[in-house]
Amino acid sequence: MVTQRQKPLSLSCAYDAALDHFGRLVRGVEPDRWGEPTPCRLWTVRDLVNHVTVEHLWLPVLLAGTPATGVGDSLDGDHLGTDPVLAFKRAAAGAQDAVHELHALDGTVRLWSGPAPARHLVSQLTMDTVVHSWDLARATGADERLPAPLIAFALQELFGYADRLAGSGLFDPPLPVPEGADPQTRLLALTGRARVSSSSR
Repeated sequence: MVTQRQKPLSLSCAYDAALDHFGRLVRGVEPDRWGEPTPCRLWTVRDLVNHVTVEHLWLPVLLAGTPATGVGDSLDGDHLGTDPVLAFKRAAAGAQDAVHELHALDGTVRLWSGPAPARHLVSQLTMDTVVHSWDLARATGADERLPAPLIAFALQELFGYADRLAGSGLFDPPLPVPEGADPQTRLLALTGRARVSSSSR
């Protein structure tokens, strides 16, 4: 029997799906697990969720045309407050609204490093959210399996620059990929993560 090959997710759909998957994991965090360590070096569960939340707080501001230099340090620190689940939900909703604005992905954002296509920024944040979903699941004992379409999207995003991730200071060097490894294992290895033990960011 011949099966139809799965159609790749569009950028906006992949972004929505990544936020939805991460959001489900956030909602599943037990109250006593916010201080648990994660595969991300020096980050607790709360630190990890705050990192992803802040990334998506940045997005509407940048897509609206404000340069990173204009935001400064206003988004530094903890933005989860007393209700981390609600804080992430609000950040995700605002970011999704911004991404779905007409022509939002066609413009340019001004990052600390200089101008960049908005589409590239959203794609990178989508990949980052997918990978951090595994980190959060690992830390909280949730199901670590990532949705296949999101794995495929993240691998495509990483294609061509995975070996330069460590140079950003945000990831450990890629790990060897076992022969015959499944896509999720390849994704984790490319981002410096191992199923048994990891210290990447």
